[in-house]
Amino acid sequence: MTDAGRAYAIGGSTIAAPSIEPALYVVATPIGNLGDITVRALETLAAADLVACEDTRVTAVLMKRYGLAAPLLAYHEHNAERQRPRLLAALAEGKRVALVSDAGTPLVSDPGFRLVQEVVAAGFRVVPIPGASAVLAGLVAAGLPTDAFLFAGFLPAKGGQRRRRIGELVQVPATLVFFESPHRLAESLADLAAGLGPDRPAAVARELTKYYETIERGTLGSLAERFAAAAPKGEIVVLVGPPVERAASAEEADALLAAALASLPASAAAADVARATGLDRRTLYRRALALKGAAPDPGDAG
Repeated sequence: MTDAGRAYAIGGSTIAAPSIEPALYVVATPIGNLGDITVRALETLAAADLVACEDTRVTAVLMKRYGLAAPLLAYHEHNAERQRPRLLAALAEGKRVALVSDAGTPLVSDPGFRLVQEVVAAGFRVVPIPGASAVLAGLVAAGLPTDAFLFAGFLPAKGGQRRRRIGELVQVPATLVFFESPHRLAESLADLAAGLGPDRPAAVARELTKYYETIERGTLGSLAERFAAAAPKGEIVVLVGPPVERAASAEEADALLAAALASLPASAAAADVARATGLDRRTLYRRALALKGAAPDPGDAG
């Protein structure tokens, strides 16, 4: 195909694609609704000499929808070792190669990472073409904090490994985002509720951007009960809010003060416990003095 023949179709019009430089283009594609493709993604796919994709049948649907004619090459976890040299050879020949996944942004839970790693090592350009992401789509609709989040991929399929992984995430001060398969959702929610606490706020987003999109919100405990009866269908994103800070009780504060007073004066013990619990330092200082049965230090304002 000549550069003059590279085009895409949208809204009944055929639009010529601008020329792009030889490079590996990591192109985000829709996660469900084909209307979520970006203009820049269409231009890139139209101008590419080759499109590497997880499943040629899935990508062919997108290509047909927008009148794209670039040849497709299957690149997935089962043939990645065999196909990577072909893609690197294409780049060495000055070709423009696009990498797409079946849905969303490549390299998120797919084998693209190793390809990008080897392309970079070989000295070729890697150009990101951003767009749809199930992680971000779920995050902005969940009603959970978005200032910090951790994408933790898929939890392990085996129960023991899954519970150990959840245990590693208990204290992460961020919203947690997981992908999950429908038939394991109930077990994973039960383990998340047991490991992170049943009262942690959470959401289960299903079939994002598609016709049957649903977002169920609640606590981990209530969601575990809700999905225990029957497995849902479709693509699943599970989101769990960060740990909820809880003020220490009077008994817990006294226990911490007693331990600190074993080696520190009252003022220093109060300061340490205040930092650890967020409680008022002056109040803790007075309590520390009461525990010691001592009078206030005239030189300490508390």
